[in-house]
Amino acid sequence: MPSKSGVVGLVASALGRHRDEDLSDLASLLFGVRADQPGAIIRDYQTVHEQAFWRNKDGKYAHITERYYLGDAVFVVGLSGEEELLLQIDSALQNPRFPLYLGRRSCPPEGRISLGIREGKSLLEALGSEPWQASSWFKQRQRNSIRLEIEMDGEALGPSQRIYFQRDLPLTFDQRNRRYGFRQVCSTTISLVGGEHDPMQAF
Repeated sequence: MPSKSGVVGLVASALGRHRDEDLSDLASLLFGVRADQPGAIIRDYQTVHEQAFWRNKDGKYAHITERYYLGDAVFVVGLSGEEELLLQIDSALQNPRFPLYLGRRSCPPEGRISLGIREGKSLLEALGSEPWQASSWFKQRQRNSIRLEIEMDGEALGPSQRIYFQRDLPLTFDQRNRRYGFRQVCSTTISLVGGEHDPMQAF
């Protein structure tokens, strides 16, 4: 699942905020994410001429690294808070000040980033009623019912849900003193039958 710190970082970049600027307004937004298409782990094999693991034929030192990426995944992220701030975020995601990327600069987000503002709904209701965003080829493979997982800030679902703690609350992205706090996280699922949501399954 995308992390809250990762999404806040992307939003801050879209807004044109520098790493040492205040994040408290963004970090205080209620955060939720729905996994519409799980994707697959991709292994990237690289050779870097930096450290001495062995000598190659040219007499240079080669360092072998392996990096892993999540490919062909689709997630729907929701943020809940003051309307004025959400409108600023929506506009910034459509016209970002700084380049947007997912973890590394070589991994820009694909397609439409912002789905707009949903008024008059709780965060859970919005995530539960949003149309399925999976790729058409993935939908065709799901002939029977499928359940989509939702992870949210703990206070968004209430005390009746199982809650765990995750160190995923960004306090500052300042490279000299990057810090993260703990946030409460809980999860639920919604059911789709024939590609259509049954929103009441989430409640």
